[in-house]
Amino acid sequence: AFKQMENIGKFLEFCTGYGCNTSDMFQTVDLYENQNLPSVINGIHALGRRAQANKFDGPVLGVREATAQHREFTEEQLRAGEGVIGLQMGSNKGASQAGQAFGKQRHILD
Repeated sequence: AFKQMENIGKFLEFCTGYGCNTSDMFQTVDLYENQNLPSVINGIHALGRRAQANKFDGPVLGVREATAQHREFTEEQLRAGEGVIGLQMGSNKGASQAGQAFGKQRHILD
């Protein structure tokens, strides 16, 4: 039992030394006691991502890690973007309350 936990610990040490983030890795008890298997799977996928980034030429597991793509914009381009309302903010095209009927109509008597 102790030897198995020691082996898991050595695996985790290797992963962090290889370049994996410690936040992506699991705790020893997560695997040994089957407590948090999704975290274990996440850690194995993190190792697969790191292996691809380190140019491992064997079989791959998971998606490749993203690389930074630095972009530079001119002042004119930045000013042109200030007047644009992105679609994430929604749109008020055609916004009206026509046709909305919630609940009963209100009858006013004279």
